[in-house]
Amino acid sequence: MSNRAVTPSDIRPPFGRYSHGVEVPAVSRFVYTSGQLGVRSDDSVPETIEEQAEICFEAIRSILAAGGMDLSDIVRLSAFVTKREDMRRYMAVRDRYVSDPPPASTLFIVSGFTRPEFLVEVEAVAAKAD
Repeated sequence: MSNRAVTPSDIRPPFGRYSHGVEVPAVSRFVYTSGQLGVRSDDSVPETIEEQAEICFEAIRSILAAGGMDLSDIVRLSAFVTKREDMRRYMAVRDRYVSDPPPASTLFIVSGFTRPEFLVEVEAVAAKAD
């Protein structure tokens, strides 16, 4: 059995490419990532939300691979962006990285991070049936 989207018909459909819930089979392993920031391994930080979001998702891809999983195993995303006007650009990047069924997802607008050049942080929960 694989992960399954849970989107009841008696509530409003999702605003974007995400599921209201994701059911995970009982005998599954989980990987929880810490929030990933848009900073490269050389400590440089790109100026755009798109580039920073790509770095976040590539870091998540690497963490999941080390745990024997991939991006298709993500069941939950939480993202934090510093500018409301960057939401759609972040979501466009997110949508390139998520699979079907899309994960449950929450997007927060925050006032900032530990360094002012950071624009986005993404954390993920992945589950895979063994």
